[in-house]
Amino acid sequence: MSTEHDTEPPVPEASEPSAPEVPATPPPRRVALLAVVAVLVLAADVFSKIVAVAELEGREPVELLGGALYLPLIRNPGAAFGLAEGATAVLALIALGVVVFIIWIARKLRSVGWAIGLGLVLGGAMGNLGDRIFRAPGPLRGHVVDFLSLFDPYGRVWPVFNLADSAICVGGALIVLMALLQRDYDGTRAVKKEKK
Repeated sequence: MSTEHDTEPPVPEASEPSAPEVPATPPPRRVALLAVVAVLVLAADVFSKIVAVAELEGREPVELLGGALYLPLIRNPGAAFGLAEGATAVLALIALGVVVFIIWIARKLRSVGWAIGLGLVLGGAMGNLGDRIFRAPGPLRGHVVDFLSLFDPYGRVWPVFNLADSAICVGGALIVLMALLQRDYDGTRAVKKEKK
């Protein structure tokens, strides 16, 4: 019988592979990371627009980097990259909806990649929304300040844009990448079920 007792301890060891069934502690929430990224993007966007208006108003576009980048000052009533002109109020309401949605989803946010991506989109959306609310010609009709143009001073190669537009595009690309990698915003990873 004593030899049977000696062989019993390996039995619990053999059952150890079932341990992963116990749920691991979830990763920490990433709301603070989202907030920091959004605030940094918003601050950079607001500051750059203040400088652009102060330094570029009434001037010809400034050439930088041997013509790879120009700094014209454009007041854009449309969406990012000059799209949807004339729909300023609708665009402002869409931006407000994006901000509310990101704030709502933030309570379940546990992925670093998603936090950075959503932070970039949130900061960019708030930057352009601020222009639509506080700039002329009036609330929800304000024109967004754009001042970056690639390879041409008047946006003929690539539409004139600003830091908020860039943040929205980079954040959106990061979110798409996270989706392609099957990483969800709550920190879980989607696993395809094998066909039987």
